[in-house]
Amino acid sequence: VQLQASGGGSVQAGGSLRLSCAASGNVASIRAMEWYRQAPGKQRELVATITSGGNTNYAESVKGRFTISRDNAKNTVYLRMNSLRPEDTAVYYCAADQLSFSDSAPVARRDWGNGTLVTVSS
Repeated sequence: VQLQASGGGSVQAGGSLRLSCAASGNVASIRAMEWYRQAPGKQRELVATITSGGNTNYAESVKGRFTISRDNAKNTVYLRMNSLRPEDTAVYYCAADQLSFSDSAPVARRDWGNGTLVTVSS
């Protein structure tokens, strides 16, 4: 699966942004998609997940402010980010967890998209 992320930018604290992640290729194998972020000098962290069944999960730090959603017709996952804070500044990455079968054996795979930079100023 190929993933193309977009939508990053610079905003002031309290502002909003919407990130997009468009998937192409073997999208039928996707079981879940996630948004991660990596701030300077920090490890990459999971921000939000949406499964193929529509279940969502969020990091505690973004609950109530961020919303992950998807448009199946466009093979695109979104991350709506409201009430942004300076600590949300990071490069955001989307990822796709896939499950396929080879000779009846399950094969798991994760693909990553490009990063998109979000900068929140105080």
